Amino acid sequence: MEAHSITKRKIHDMAIIRVTKEFSFEMAHALENYDGSCRHIHGHSYKLFVTVKGTPIDDTNNPKCGMVIDFGQLKQIVNRQIVERYDHALILRYSQQKSELYGDIKKQFEKVELVDYQPTCENMIVLFSEMISAELPSHITLHSLKLHETATSYAQWFAEDNL
Repeated sequence: MEAHSITKRKIHDMAIIRVTKEFSFEMAHALENYDGSCRHIHGHSYKLFVTVKGTPIDDTNNPKCGMVIDFGQLKQIVNRQIVERYDHALILRYSQQKSELYGDIKKQFEKVELVDYQPTCENMIVLFSEMISAELPSHITLHSLKLHETATSYAQWFAEDNL
């Protein structure tokens, strides 16, 4: 019978690892004063890729040993901050001259959010970076986000570009 050897190596010595989780949600918006068809209310099937970085936990007594972050914990954060709020919602830029119209829309539909920015993919990804970063454990940092508005169009946000 062959003896099996156990490789003993400290894998996590200062290793910085990036882990990514993908999320999906459906959302509608309209781009006020836009000069194309996106000025009309329309929807997208968004895909959000969240990449965080950190050093894997090296405490063998910790049930999360070997993980940078438990994917379940990352899922809870992003679902609570982004998916639950924006899935099947209508996002519109608020303007005073349309306040009566917005009031009527909000009476008719539950998930309508009025914002003070143009709800483009680019602006939303910045907001998402702030929302997610605020909820991450202190030993984890948000590295990047990729938000697909369509299968072929997306915006990217990198922490290193926004220091």
